[in-house]
Amino acid sequence: MVKTVKLSIIIPVYNERKTILKILEIIKGVDIGKVKKEIIIIDDFSNDGTRKILKEINDKNIKIFYNKKNYGKGHAARVGIKETTGDIVIIQDADIEYEPKDYKKLISPIINGETKVVYGSRFSKRKIKGRFIFFIANKFLTLITRILYNIKITDMETCYKVFRSDVIKNIELKSKRFDFEPEITAKIAKKKYKIKEIPISYYARTKIQGKKIGFKDGIEALWTLFKYRFVN
Repeated sequence: MVKTVKLSIIIPVYNERKTILKILEIIKGVDIGKVKKEIIIIDDFSNDGTRKILKEINDKNIKIFYNKKNYGKGHAARVGIKETTGDIVIIQDADIEYEPKDYKKLISPIINGETKVVYGSRFSKRKIKGRFIFFIANKFLTLITRILYNIKITDMETCYKVFRSDVIKNIELKSKRFDFEPEITAKIAKKKYKIKEIPISYYARTKIQGKKIGFKDGIEALWTLFKYRFVN
């Protein structure tokens, strides 16, 4: 008998009352064949009414955890990773910049045994709309990643990072904020896992629309890349 595959979808949430129910609706409705879905939400001490919305959700396939203070995306992702029970793990932002319809093509290389790690690339085959400064910052950080870790990727900062469960659970993560992206990439590269990139859809939002990453996070990401090149 063929084993049923389960996909664990980790959603770090902070002040996303306008989009959280919409993204959940999209995730629950997306077709990924016979793969089961497990949704794990970590609310990072939202104060805009998001918690009230989450506490009204009653769905056996959704696990919700509430941080006692605001730590950051990295910490929330780490909490989620510990709680997963699936065979494959994907990180999903709570906004609607990324398309869950891409799940099927993102998890296929892992299911088929081609690789253990997949990144959804916003830049590999298409132009994206969004602030030019974010585009340049992402391309620069990706270039530094390629140089430091000798890997060929086009989008280090992508949210859509997909792992076989045993891979991500055996990597010690320490990040609390947006340094999660460079830290996990650095440690995946140092363990010599092949990262397969798949082109994905992406709809960038602005600061006014709720985008939280900023210049300080870019500097922290750069420092993280250099730090984990030499330490574990």
